[in-house]
Amino acid sequence: MRTFLQIATERGTVATSAKVALFVGTILGLINYADRIFLHCDMRALDWVKLAVTYFVPYCVATYGAARYAIRHAKDNLGNDVLPAADTND
Repeated sequence: MRTFLQIATERGTVATSAKVALFVGTILGLINYADRIFLHCDMRALDWVKLAVTYFVPYCVATYGAARYAIRHAKDNLGNDVLPAADTND
């Protein structure tokens, strides 16, 4: 069975998580920093770090969810392969 890290670094997982992070991070960034960026133009270095974290957190959450789902799905399917086929002549 594949490990959490293998699943988390697969191309599909990374691409999907990046899309989620871009969408969610942009919304959160606009909510939290739009006035400082566009109206006041007074973003400090710490604010830029916080903005980067605003994108990183949704990426991590999406990656974790995808990897956990894939592991659970693989375990469920592994159990189904061992069971005998159901009789459909009812």
